[in-house]
Amino acid sequence: MLIAALLQDISHLGRAIFTICIWLVLIGFLISMWQALLQGWANLQRLHQVPCSDCTFFTGEYNLKCTLYPCKALTEEAINCQDYEPVIPDEEPLLARR
Repeated sequence: MLIAALLQDISHLGRAIFTICIWLVLIGFLISMWQALLQGWANLQRLHQVPCSDCTFFTGEYNLKCTLYPCKALTEEAINCQDYEPVIPDEEPLLARR
C-alpha cells in the first residue's frame, strides 16, 4: 500500500515537472521569436537609410546598379556614400543625357 502511494506521488510529481518543462520551452521559444522580430525590425530600419534609389548615379539595372560604386550599391556600405547626388525631379538624370 505504501509503495503504491509512493509511486502515485512520483507520477504526479513527474507530470508537474513535465508540465513546467513544456511551459519553459514555450516561453523560451516566444522570447526567442520576439528577439528575432526586434532584430529584424532594426535591420529593416537600417536598410531603409540606403539612399541609392534616389541618387543620380543609380541606374536600377541588375548588372550595373551604380556607375561609381557598383559593389556597394544597395548595401549598408552605401549609407554614407560621399558621392551621393540626389535626383532633382524636374531634371533628367545625368546618365540619360547624351
